[in-house]
Amino acid sequence: MADTPQKVVSRPLSPHLGIYRWPITMATSIVHRMTGVALAGSTLLVAWWLIAAASGPEAYDFFGSIAASLLGQLVLFGFVWSLAYHLVNGIRHLAWDFGYGFAPSTANKTGVLVFALSLLLAVGAFALVYLGKGGYYQ
Repeated sequence: MADTPQKVVSRPLSPHLGIYRWPITMATSIVHRMTGVALAGSTLLVAWWLIAAASGPEAYDFFGSIAASLLGQLVLFGFVWSLAYHLVNGIRHLAWDFGYGFAPSTANKTGVLVFALSLLLAVGAFALVYLGKGGYYQ
């Protein structure tokens, strides 16, 4: 019985990221969890800002110079977008808790709306600041 050829059985491959299509509801759920983790980590930035403000002008100027850099602006935008996304998707989840929006077409539409509205809110907040309407550059 030694050296008898084995017949190879071709089995279907399970779906993987290269071929699997993410439904919008799955993407919104994953991003909601990611933004929650990002917001938890961003509390360190808020704490740094408050400590710098309490420590005097030199410490606050140092924080301000880092926050005003390109990397600092990207981090701040990510923080603001995470906050907006988590808020808007949290409202969506609240509607689900009351039993609204479970139809697949409604869930898909509100999923796209969450992404669009959170991006609009984040861009709008930055536009207010850069235009001087937020009181920051006045």
